[in-house]
Amino acid sequence: MATKAFVLYLFSTFSVAIFSVLFFTHQNDHISYRTRLSSLNSNILHLEATDKVWPDLAFNWRIVLATVIGFLGSACGTVGGVGGGGIFVPMLTLIVGFDTKSAAALSKCMIMGASASSVWYNLRVRHPTKEVPILDYDLALLFQPMLMLGITLGVSLSVVFPYWLITVLIIILFLGTSSRSAYRGVEMWKEETILKKEFSRQQGARVDSRGELLIDAEYQQLDSREEKSMMQILCFNLRWKRVMVLVILWAAFLLLQIFKNDTTTCSTWYWVLFCLQFPIAFGVFGYEATKLYKDHKKRMCAGNPESICEASIEWTPMHITFCALCGILGGTVGGLLGSGGGFILGPLLLEIGVIPQVASATATFVMMFSASLSVVEFYLLKRFPIPYALYLISVSILAGFWGQFFVRKIVTFLRRASIIVFVLSGVIFASAITMGVTGIKTSIRMIEEGEFMGFLDFCSSQ
Repeated sequence: MATKAFVLYLFSTFSVAIFSVLFFTHQNDHISYRTRLSSLNSNILHLEATDKVWPDLAFNWRIVLATVIGFLGSACGTVGGVGGGGIFVPMLTLIVGFDTKSAAALSKCMIMGASASSVWYNLRVRHPTKEVPILDYDLALLFQPMLMLGITLGVSLSVVFPYWLITVLIIILFLGTSSRSAYRGVEMWKEETILKKEFSRQQGARVDSRGELLIDAEYQQLDSREEKSMMQILCFNLRWKRVMVLVILWAAFLLLQIFKNDTTTCSTWYWVLFCLQFPIAFGVFGYEATKLYKDHKKRMCAGNPESICEASIEWTPMHITFCALCGILGGTVGGLLGSGGGFILGPLLLEIGVIPQVASATATFVMMFSASLSVVEFYLLKRFPIPYALYLISVSILAGFWGQFFVRKIVTFLRRASIIVFVLSGVIFASAITMGVTGIKTSIRMIEEGEFMGFLDFCSSQ
């Protein structure tokens, strides 16, 4: 019920925002077409005038402050599995001085670097409670195609939606998801407190609360699992066939985006390439969904109640369809807001019963593919300066690795896996504040300048 309420919140917010802007646009239908066209042209001229504002990479207070914020944002973002794009974009525009488009492209570079180093760290870590990979490849293959499809839809809608509407969506959705994550973190904290008291009374008794909490070092010493070397853990966590499927999916979407960008907007070939994304995404999703359904049915027939993957839900057709809608909705919202899918996927994985360690590792793994896809596309479009990108990627790689290292040490020492959930909630809340304040200031300026505040035409605004 909590999961359905969470997604219903996302869907209702998205729908109400669309209807509100339609009403707003209807109320302003008296504005002539010439006035709207003039406003649109002024917006285009303004964007062209501010296009590619690339400051020099030099040692000064701006680069030092950006490095500190970028390091902390990358460290906390990868631990929570949300990336941190909501922090990076305002940082790059307000502190460093990049234009919005270049800042968004550089933020994807930072997310890619942090997520890649985080994945490398997680591949060398054992699952806290089971003898399975810490990366849930079933969930990755289920959500990744829907997220990538949703992100492409959201990016296309972002040029149509008015800026004030995107700002409203950022504030409402980010505050809602951060509040829900914080509430879940508090619940887990209370459960952990009860378990710690129980453990203090029963030394040597292993309590796992249905596998929802991290087993700390004391528990691990009592674990009967044999010790493995770092290379053995790495090889065990890697599932090359699953990874290759994700790589092929990534390459297919990249080729479609490259070819689509080289065609005329709204031409026949443009829509053909755009529509080809659907059979590719639904093909991979359908294959994984069928596999989960059959495995779940076999286990139920055999009387085995154990979950197939980390999610605690039953893989019925209704729940599979529900996950597909969640993936598309999360990707669309992420693409529309420019935050990717991490801000939705991370909290969603927690809602369906995935433990924080696996939710963080899986969300970061999925995010690595979506972020790298955007980085390659932005590179081909020459949207960011290479020296800055290399510097920020280096900072993010270090931050992603050490962020995982220190937070997992703290979690193990305190025996509190809920810390990961609180970090996730904090990053989303900080993103709501930074992007909300920036968006409100920009919206006020647009209103004062009398710019058109309704939906733009898709073909003419590309």
